[in-house]
Amino acid sequence: MNCGTSAPGDFELVWIKSSYSSNGNEGDCVEVAAAPAAVLVRDSKNAQGPLLAFAEHAWADFTSYTAKG
Repeated sequence: MNCGTSAPGDFELVWIKSSYSSNGNEGDCVEVAAAPAAVLVRDSKNAQGPLLAFAEHAWADFTSYTAKG
């Protein structure tokens, strides 16, 4: 996992927020975007803030683990 404030490379990211998120502006949620060889995660309330970058396999392991409860 890496942390930064911008995505590497010269491409446009498409950020996705969970449909389980609050519809209000104060919903606590993260947004996720696919980048080459990484999955990027950011705070939905701070789009210009830091990003976390996960290797694809690490993100798959994380989401699989959290889905189990």
